[in-house]
Amino acid sequence: MKSTLILGIGNTLLGDEGAGVHALERIAALLGDASDVDLLDGGTLCFMLLPTLEAHRRLIVLDAAQLNGPAGTVESFEGRAMDEFLGRPRRSVHEVGLCDLMTMAQLSGCFPQQRALIGIQPEFIDWSETCSPPVEASLDDVARRAVEFVRRWDAEDATQAAA
Repeated sequence: MKSTLILGIGNTLLGDEGAGVHALERIAALLGDASDVDLLDGGTLCFMLLPTLEAHRRLIVLDAAQLNGPAGTVESFEGRAMDEFLGRPRRSVHEVGLCDLMTMAQLSGCFPQQRALIGIQPEFIDWSETCSPPVEASLDDVARRAVEFVRRWDAEDATQAAA
């Protein structure tokens, strides 16, 4: 079992709605050959992702989200903060599917204790295969944050194992 699943969700045919998926390439470049991390284009999210989630101890979700900031704003929500963010009225473009997936994970006993959501404020969601300039410019920050979560969680695990 690999430890971490980084799940980019969104429709890459709808401009900024696909920001989470677009960020995966940049994360792959930063991680290099990190063999303990899986990167997955989760598309528009469905229940068929549950077995993939079950095969990992940690989860990082990348998604376009209503952050009430300028386009390209990036915010991270870890653990309970992620749960609370998803519990608010429609903040993530894919919130309903993501909430349902997380509920199914809890019910099946595979809810990741280490989990984070990295949200990106979209500028537009309309037919386009590319992100708007401000969202495109934010993707390096998204990738950096995801890699920071992975490295910090690895260090925490190593510290716990040594204790």
